[in-house]
Amino acid sequence: MTKRLVDLDDEALAAARARLRTQTIKDTVNSALRHAAGERRSELDHALDVLARVELDERSNAWR
Repeated sequence: MTKRLVDLDDEALAAARARLRTQTIKDTVNSALRHAAGERRSELDHALDVLARVELDERSNAWR
C-alpha cells in the first residue's frame, strides 16, 4: 500500500463515512475506491455480455 498526501472534501468524506459505515478516513477512502472499481467492472461485464449476444450479419464479403 502506498501513502499519499491528498486534500479531501470534509463534507463528502463525512457523507461517504456515513454511507459506507466506516470509522477511519483510510477505511472510508479504500472502501469508496473498491466500490467505484466494482461498479466499473460491472459496467464492463454488462457491455461484454451485450456484445456477446449481438447477432452479426455475415461480413465475409464486406471488404470486396
